[in-house]
Amino acid sequence: MRDDGAGDGLTRADRARRVANVLRGQVLRGAFADGVLPDERALVAEFGTSRNTVREALGLLRDEGLVARRRGVGTVVVGRAYQHPLGELSGLAEVLQRHGTVVNEVREARTVRPPLTVARRLGLADGTPAVYLERLRRVDGRPLSLDCTYLIPEVGEPLLARGRETLERHDVFGLIERVAGAPLGRAEVSVQAVVADPATCAVLAMPEGGAVLAVERLTRLADGRPADLEFIHLRGDRLTLHATLDRAARHVADLPVT
Repeated sequence: MRDDGAGDGLTRADRARRVANVLRGQVLRGAFADGVLPDERALVAEFGTSRNTVREALGLLRDEGLVARRRGVGTVVVGRAYQHPLGELSGLAEVLQRHGTVVNEVREARTVRPPLTVARRLGLADGTPAVYLERLRRVDGRPLSLDCTYLIPEVGEPLLARGRETLERHDVFGLIERVAGAPLGRAEVSVQAVVADPATCAVLAMPEGGAVLAVERLTRLADGRPADLEFIHLRGDRLTLHATLDRAARHVADLPVT
């Protein structure tokens, strides 16, 4: 049994959290090809910690729904999280089709008078209608996200005319590009972790008080005009946001001119 860092000022809970952080990343990246984590003895040796700390770390992952203890097998991966690239302007369904069967349930699709803040973000004059689209996304039968989208009328109305079945079978980004006759341009995205309200928890089949990733995305047409404003609630236990960032370009820009 290790001394587990005695004298370092950390509690066992602190050390367990550190172990869980590393293991969580491995689980989400699919590092355990056979779906089974190393046994406790191997984890104790890898992290240089005590068996109690390892057990507490595994307990954290179990509480998150990522792993479970199976008699005669060990700790196995039971949860699955999908990666969504932040640096790629893709619809959620476009990305998730790589991982499983995506089903879009259209909960609402109609013309509405948007809130004033939404109208301004979309560049609409006061009183101009917008199209509202609300969809529940499932991957392999499991709820993943609730998407609430406002679209400018010249884009949204042709989408409504295509019917509910088309909206359920196709990603909205692809439909917008067909209507516009050109690829979409750029998007502005913000992400915040929030506690979901009871209604959202019920739709996403989450326990009350569960956390979601609240994504707000304003997407523009190729000419720069806003096309749609989305408010997306993603189950935080089933999706991770991924990006590859490059600091070298910043260093080059900051070099003094001689």
